[in-house]
Amino acid sequence: MVGGSCARRLARRSRSALIAALTVLLVQTLIVWNFSSLDSGEERENGGGVASNMREKRDRVGGGGYKGSSEYMKREVQLQHHPPQDGYYSHRPKEKVRVDSNNENSVPKDFENIDNSNFGARSQPQRQPPGGANSNKHRERLQEKAHAEQATWKDNAPILSRSSNEVLQYGRAVAQNAGVGSRNHHSRSSQHQHPHQTRKQATVAPLEVVYDQPPKCEISGKEAISALSRAKTKECRQQIAEVYCRHKEGQLMPEKVTRYCPIEGKANANVAWEEDSSEGPPSAPVRIAFVLVVHGRASRQFQRLFKAIYHTSHYYYIHIDQRSNYLHRQVQDLASQYPNVRVTPWRMATIWGGASLLTMYLRSMADLITMTDWSWDFFINLSASDYPIRTNSQLVAFLSKYRDMNFIKSHGRDNARFIRKQGLDRLFFECDTHMWRLGDRKIPEGISVDGGSDWFLLNRPFVEYVINSQDDLVTNMKRFYTYTLLPAESFFHTVLENSAHCESMVDNNLRITNWNRKLGCKCQYKHIVDWCGCSPNDFKPADFHRFQQTARPTFFARKFEASVNQEIVNQLDGYLFGPMPQGTPGLQAYWESAFDEADGVATLSDTQLTLYHAFARMGLARAAASLQGDPKDDSCRYFPMGHPVSVHLYFLSDQFQGYLVKHHATNLATSKLETLETWVMPRKTYKVATPPSTFTRLQFAEIGTEWDAKERMFRNFGGLMGPMDETVGMQRWSKGPNVTVTVVWIDPTNVIAATYDILIDASAEYTHYRPPLNQPLRPGVWTIRVLHHWSPVAETRFLISPLAYMKHQPIRQEDTLKLHNGPAKNSYMEQSFHGLNPVLNVPVHLGQVEQAKRNAALTGPALEHWVDGLVGAMWEAGDVCSTSMTGGPGTSCPVMQTCAKTPWSSLSPDPKSQLVPPHADGRIR
Repeated sequence: MVGGSCARRLARRSRSALIAALTVLLVQTLIVWNFSSLDSGEERENGGGVASNMREKRDRVGGGGYKGSSEYMKREVQLQHHPPQDGYYSHRPKEKVRVDSNNENSVPKDFENIDNSNFGARSQPQRQPPGGANSNKHRERLQEKAHAEQATWKDNAPILSRSSNEVLQYGRAVAQNAGVGSRNHHSRSSQHQHPHQTRKQATVAPLEVVYDQPPKCEISGKEAISALSRAKTKECRQQIAEVYCRHKEGQLMPEKVTRYCPIEGKANANVAWEEDSSEGPPSAPVRIAFVLVVHGRASRQFQRLFKAIYHTSHYYYIHIDQRSNYLHRQVQDLASQYPNVRVTPWRMATIWGGASLLTMYLRSMADLITMTDWSWDFFINLSASDYPIRTNSQLVAFLSKYRDMNFIKSHGRDNARFIRKQGLDRLFFECDTHMWRLGDRKIPEGISVDGGSDWFLLNRPFVEYVINSQDDLVTNMKRFYTYTLLPAESFFHTVLENSAHCESMVDNNLRITNWNRKLGCKCQYKHIVDWCGCSPNDFKPADFHRFQQTARPTFFARKFEASVNQEIVNQLDGYLFGPMPQGTPGLQAYWESAFDEADGVATLSDTQLTLYHAFARMGLARAAASLQGDPKDDSCRYFPMGHPVSVHLYFLSDQFQGYLVKHHATNLATSKLETLETWVMPRKTYKVATPPSTFTRLQFAEIGTEWDAKERMFRNFGGLMGPMDETVGMQRWSKGPNVTVTVVWIDPTNVIAATYDILIDASAEYTHYRPPLNQPLRPGVWTIRVLHHWSPVAETRFLISPLAYMKHQPIRQEDTLKLHNGPAKNSYMEQSFHGLNPVLNVPVHLGQVEQAKRNAALTGPALEHWVDGLVGAMWEAGDVCSTSMTGGPGTSCPVMQTCAKTPWSSLSPDPKSQLVPPHADGRIR
């Protein structure tokens, strides 16, 4: 009996030990699986990258900082399944702005701190919303604390670590010290998806790759498999497989390339230039071919750049991105006015870091060489976000002195490390407007690979050599860089350094770039490139002194965006050409196109189309309200007709003022069709608590989409949001002591959708977070409250607009019931926050809920009436004007102004960007 009892106890212990061992093995396997997608090369270089950081955390656990390593490892697994979303956490102290203008290449000196993940094939991570018994207990503690107001905040807060700048969700810690990212304006990140879609993707079987023809080799590389699983089109997958197989068979890359440079090492000719040089104009001034590479919709900013660099002695060849049709129309009109301006007859859809950018430059160079009527000496590339910081005559004088030189900026660091960080030892291929990483490759022997900035000034002999030469160096480098990330940042450097032109190299591209690496290098392009990239910040007025405090010759600067800050451009303009005359109209105003009729309504989202129509109706209501006297007078009453004609963003003194919507309407008194322009401006929605809180660090809070963490602003101006948009909460802080605040999201029926804590350290300036809310969001006016020690600090409101259109057609009732009823089971997260309603004094009224259900079924005029009521609560019509020109038929409304005479209108004079014929000195500015 005793022996049997002992045997049973031993068996139970063995089973318990086995279960414990299997549990530990499972946890370790999950951790390894999550780390398996990290680039092994980057881990070696960066001390393990993310994996190293996790190991350091586990080491700290072993030191007694937490309750136990097992519990901590489980928490790390949870964090890996609910990772920080790039671009939606920014809880870091303000960085010091570097003024080293020599660091102009796109990869910064501290790029080794950035992990370039392997992009292995994986399912989307499943969001882990808070819940469970721990959450209920925590909420009970919060309720008790809110009523008693005795215990201190930190005693009850679920702190993940002792670091500040964290976002915590009730019941579960979400993230700590997460990085900052930025979306690219051409496409959206694949990880910004509907939560239901995310969970679905986490359980579906791996994608079966379909080809027109089976691959010619076995595709075994994990990066190539990942690319194939993510590529959208069958054509792209076929091309990826073909490139991979050719590379695997050694048919793609040159093994050895001939070097023609007669000297060892890198040449760097020294050049000098004094701004106040007394030398007269050159006897044989050089003529420049400017290649302007532009995209987007900022036509007026481009026109200002063009005016600043134009001279009749030079040539201007302009490439407009294939997706920027509005800008293409504007530039074509510009080119028709000047004989030395041409637009490329072909257009490409270039992407950041893509091989298409190098192809575009090489094709532009080939075109310029064949233009026998254009006799040019230098090739200079510029974007619409560049601006000169010296005059045209100063640039010509300098280049005439060094007409045999080539100006190109090198990285200026250890070459082997640069190759790794730039990804030059990796194989890339571009298709589906994406740069796919397919595996490793070797750098060809015999040459020295170089790189740096992709903005350069090259003389004509070298350009002709690059385009026309059939020697081993040029032909093989064109092959090599066809499959290279950021090829324009390395191709010209490498060819120049290894060619017979090597001694003409000047390590200076004559530019100053506003690098702020802590903001600009947060992998903001991972949705279009399988790599981490960097982008410079915009210049602001405080940076103006940097244009005069450089120890090297500089003639251009970047980046400038008038929608971010136009004042710095005004300052530069006045510095270069003298101030504009007193009383110049529109000097502090800026207009940027958001929509043009020729683009077609298909280019708009249903949310935009809905709100633009609502804005137009607001203008008609304002026109009708301007009538005084006889209520039967219809001279200022209109009936809306058709879709909007155009939409502009309107800024004044660098502050967003609202939208300008041009639209057609039939005058009820005359039955004639008129074209009006309505200005709608956002109402102020942020307000501090009453009575004011003793907590004063919070300066502002806002909700929006398209958060730009680099410039710390929402690119969706005015926050035009619909039920399927993923919203981001942003707060701006002043400096002060470390604090914890609570953020509460409340939907239009007073359902508490989300609540989380933010730990703010003493020097933090901005925080932003996207709660993983289930969609669709309920239409209506939402409220965001910020609390400190459960006392109100401030609140802001934002609108989730119902949709009057679905796929650009009037929405049907079956679609409204799906989109306007809120999330399934009225639950925005798997955890309910209903228990906090009495704590936060947020009553739920059944009448509101029933009205929301009725509104969800509305269509047609009733739906428009609902939309107009909601929009009117958040926007107001500032004014309305008639686009009829003076002397024309005019408008039937006697109190309505002509748009051309209305300072806010997009049709009002804007001399700073207006194009004029060349003056006697060859300039237009």
